[in-house]
Amino acid sequence: MRVVPALDSETDAPGSCHCEGGQPKNFARPCLLLLLSEAPAHGYELIDRMRPFGFEVGDPASIYKTLRQMERDGVVSSEWELPKRGPARRVYALTVDGRDLLDAWAHTLERNRAVLDNFLARFADHASNDDARPQPSHEQLVTNMRGVG
Repeated sequence: MRVVPALDSETDAPGSCHCEGGQPKNFARPCLLLLLSEAPAHGYELIDRMRPFGFEVGDPASIYKTLRQMERDGVVSSEWELPKRGPARRVYALTVDGRDLLDAWAHTLERNRAVLDNFLARFADHASNDDARPQPSHEQLVTNMRGVG
């Protein structure tokens, strides 16, 4: 399979791929619901436990904002914990409605996985067929994307 280098962001053609990765939109919500289904936790613990899902939270405020919205939505609850040492901290827990929403997210992600598996299988088949043909240069691909040439 051939690898096409990424295009320069200043000269990308309209409609070019900006596929830097990351999570699907709102993916933090089902991750937080899942983590809270495992055990109640405070914000910094949740942030740390989200790393295996691909989150590197540079701004913890975004997670706290999401948790507060989820609490307003009734899918999580919170209580203040007064540890023997250190400041008080809010501990979040999953509600019954949160469990139902987690189930719905899991179902949706399962459907999305099937769609992605189908895409990747078709791409792999297509890419293996392309390997037998001569390939255009990167410059030709860029020229074709710009409609020049």
